[in-house]
Amino acid sequence: MAKIISISLDDGMLSEILKLEKEMEFSGRSELVREGIRALLDEKKSRDFLEGEVECILIAVHDENAEDDITEIKHKYEKIIKTQVHNNLKNDKCLEVFVLNGRADLIRNFSNELQTNRKISYTKLVVA
Repeated sequence: MAKIISISLDDGMLSEILKLEKEMEFSGRSELVREGIRALLDEKKSRDFLEGEVECILIAVHDENAEDDITEIKHKYEKIIKTQVHNNLKNDKCLEVFVLNGRADLIRNFSNELQTNRKISYTKLVVA
């Protein structure tokens, strides 16, 4: 049986959800949120199955004021970061692209630390 939960969203996120709901023709906001949760769960599952030595790209978008957080996190994983590209985006956002090569558990931990940091608005792990 389905359970009802409530969430708090700022006006900007709600506006984006309403646009996405119309553009993608979801039957309602609940269906859109369920699809987002499914996508997040699928991504987590794919990370959980990583093992051995892995080559991949990790993408992160964050506010400029999160630079110290990014630096602190990435220093813990210097051994697996082969290349990093930083680019300033509009609206005080930054893009980080990390080329990674190393043990799956370290890559998973790095990705999880970035994803769970509230100052980082987007992460995506692409496995080669």
